[in-house]
Amino acid sequence: MTPASPADIPAVTVVGIGADGWGGLPAASRAALSDAEVIVGGSRQLDLLPFPDCPGERVAWPSPLRPAVPGLLAAHAGRRIAVLASGDPMFYGIGRALSEEMGAAALRVLPHPSSVSLACARLGWPVEDTEVVTLVGRPAARLAAALHDGRRLLVLSANAGTPGEVAALLRERGFGPSRLRVLEQLGSEHESAYEGVADAWSHAPGDALNVVAVECRRSPGALRLGAVPGLPDAAYESDGQLTKRYVRAATLAALAPAPGELLWDVGGGSGSIAVEWLRVHPSCRAVTVEKNAVRAERITRNADRLGVPGLRVVTGAAPGALAELPMPDAVFIGGGLTAPGLLDACWEALPTGGRLVANTVTLESEALLTDWYRRHGGELVRLAVAQAVPVGGFTGWRQAMPVTQWSVTKSPHESRS
Repeated sequence: MTPASPADIPAVTVVGIGADGWGGLPAASRAALSDAEVIVGGSRQLDLLPFPDCPGERVAWPSPLRPAVPGLLAAHAGRRIAVLASGDPMFYGIGRALSEEMGAAALRVLPHPSSVSLACARLGWPVEDTEVVTLVGRPAARLAAALHDGRRLLVLSANAGTPGEVAALLRERGFGPSRLRVLEQLGSEHESAYEGVADAWSHAPGDALNVVAVECRRSPGALRLGAVPGLPDAAYESDGQLTKRYVRAATLAALAPAPGELLWDVGGGSGSIAVEWLRVHPSCRAVTVEKNAVRAERITRNADRLGVPGLRVVTGAAPGALAELPMPDAVFIGGGLTAPGLLDACWEALPTGGRLVANTVTLESEALLTDWYRRHGGELVRLAVAQAVPVGGFTGWRQAMPVTQWSVTKSPHESRS
């Protein structure tokens, strides 16, 4: 076998370690730490290593961690570096940041069972059927998007106060009957657990190293929110500027969100299109542009309540407010179609394969969409919805204003024109 050249040897070894410390590490992980000239990790992790076995220089991560990665690695270039990570380094761990910074070929990763694997083992829950939500460095509001009756969730806690935050959010979102179990110091000799129901949660904060297991139970009468676009209109705070439920469902179908894609929601109103785009998949991204400051604040509240606090809200008038936004995969125009240059700016921003969907109820905007349909193709449809309402002692139909919708995918020919 040909010996590996220095260029073939990974610059950094990332070692997963559990709450059981040195005693829980396999031989390969121990050898990597013993051989390292520099060991980087959190203070808690570094304290788990015995000095006689790990003589390398110990360096604690500064805070904030991510911006410090390039400088810290550069400061110790040419030395054998080991980085400690909690559990599996590639599962919400430092492994991702290092891989993105250095490239996967520069890393050797030695994983340890994650807190999720340990928690599911204790609970008897199949890992593949358990949804994981991390609140480490993220707002608790994002948990709301995962709340569905009967679902099992594991929440990765930011600190000792997270279980109480989770219980409070469950009560506020209509899931007060949900059962919570807090698993502390998983894998260590000090492992412990306690439980309760969100409605009656009275536990004081415990250990900072914890995972919260949630068995979701919806309160009787609480608004039911499904997993597909077309949430009830009552789910939104609104002043009337809201794409209504059935038109919203058709609009999201035309926009066709996919994981990782970015939406521009122009003329946000109550933010419903952007909110439901984000609820399709955790990696979806969206920016909503709304010129009215009061409505912009309302959009932020709706996003928090419905579990997508990552929605970026830009307060300003389009097309001017679009100038500095990142390239979208799809654009929805829900208002302001007749503003000079708006459609042109949105069209120019789209890459090949990008989608544009525009809705209107006015004749003037309909004429504009008809012209763009004639020039660029796509689909032009009219959506009409009627609801049954009492008419004296009988029942009749009440017709909502029909919505004209133009949807189109930008072709390579259009991109060159």
